[in-house]
Amino acid sequence: MEQKLLMAIDLGTSFVKAGIYDPEGNELAAARKAIKSIQPRPGQFIQHGDDLMAAVEYCMKECAGSARENAAKIAVIGFTGQMAGFMGVDENWNDVTGWSCSLDTRYIPYAEKQNALFADDFYRVSGTNSPLFSSKYAWFKSEFPEEAKRIAKYLMISGYVIGRLSGLPIKEAVIDGSLITWTGLADVRNRCWSRKLCQELGIDPDLLPRIAESSEVVAYLSETAAGRTGLCADIPLVSGAGDKIAGCTGAANLSPGDMLFEAASFGAVSCMTDVYRPDLEQRGYDMLNGSTRGSYCAHYYMPGSGITQEWFISRFYRKENETLKEAYARIDAEIAGIPPGCEGLFAVGMLGGTVMPFNGDLRGVFMGQTWTHTPAHFYRAIVESFAFALKTAIGRMNAMYPQYTERDCIRMIGGGADSEVCAQIYADVLGMPVETLSRRDPALWGSCLLGAKGIGLIDGLEQYAKEHIRIRKRFDPDPEKRIVYDALQERYNRYIGILTPLCRELQKNL
Repeated sequence: MEQKLLMAIDLGTSFVKAGIYDPEGNELAAARKAIKSIQPRPGQFIQHGDDLMAAVEYCMKECAGSARENAAKIAVIGFTGQMAGFMGVDENWNDVTGWSCSLDTRYIPYAEKQNALFADDFYRVSGTNSPLFSSKYAWFKSEFPEEAKRIAKYLMISGYVIGRLSGLPIKEAVIDGSLITWTGLADVRNRCWSRKLCQELGIDPDLLPRIAESSEVVAYLSETAAGRTGLCADIPLVSGAGDKIAGCTGAANLSPGDMLFEAASFGAVSCMTDVYRPDLEQRGYDMLNGSTRGSYCAHYYMPGSGITQEWFISRFYRKENETLKEAYARIDAEIAGIPPGCEGLFAVGMLGGTVMPFNGDLRGVFMGQTWTHTPAHFYRAIVESFAFALKTAIGRMNAMYPQYTERDCIRMIGGGADSEVCAQIYADVLGMPVETLSRRDPALWGSCLLGAKGIGLIDGLEQYAKEHIRIRKRFDPDPEKRIVYDALQERYNRYIGILTPLCRELQKNL
């Protein structure tokens, strides 16, 4: 029997990535393309649909060209990517709003107004501290009323790409179930749109796409799109899952209690569960749907954590003519020799505040610095601050799901997982072994697995994922360092409360 191949497309904030894999998880072709964005003034970040599709089709065509005759063996295409934002299109899939993610902040006054009125419903029903879709809808309808009248469907980025690649009738537009939390319009427990929330927010449910299963075949590649990409027409398109959930799938983080830390631009920790249980007391995490019906994910993310690390390296450390990779390697060697607590230097690395629970006043803080501290001390303090934030979030997950507290380890993925020094810091702070994986592309591979399930190529998703993942290295916590970090953790939690009003006062003068 001729071997069937799998393709996946990852729709990131700045780049589109695509890959072709065999069923054993071996990458046969890959491509990456920046998405053109327009930033005419502060707070505006616009990506037009045609520019997005140009990047998608470029990556598909590059992969097809690299695969050569193997391109004809592609049996399915799965999708992953950004999980928060919105896009409005007319009945012919013409872009009306542009893809609007969190980097375009014009919606924030509307978000604040909606949260003041409906925060409890957002969290209890839709599982989120920070709905984006609903507030962007209110912003666009208010600021651009004539354009809003043209909109036939509001979509997420993957639903738009699927529609354009297939020519799907607009009434059949889809959104994957893992993406509905941050719309603020969904009943996440029941994987459907919430009549209550839609009514409260004045949103016509007919403007919303159908909620699909992550492994569902929702459309087929059109002849037109096939001609532009060098692929065969009628390849099944599987809905796939948002990047956080696809990453959990590709990393075999699928059993209740499994925990995954993604050290990326927006660092995040995900704990899988089969029970929908939001943290109504402290709102310490959001609730997402998993990639299979009946599975959920308690999820906490740190806005811009990886971006903050790159900001520090680029602005204050990197040498002229030194690559970013070289600068990271050099600072890793330096922070390895700095003791826990950075010799009295303390940091809050949340330069843009926190969202779980929402705290827009908090900003980055360094304190305790002396003439003896080096740039490496400051960098290590930032990394430690992220570890403290993660431990606080995991503490809330453990409090709400006590049956999972005896887990063996937490797995670590993302670009930050390349740093063994940082992985050890996380293990020491969390008091839990950290395992890094041999696979560098879990979200793309996870989308391939969902595609393979959708066309019947595999049956047991969880077992198959576990059979195709390998541990690269395990980092066990140092008991002596853990004692030091436990004391610093208490300080971190206490200082957050002290620093928030001080940061608020500073911003009054901006």
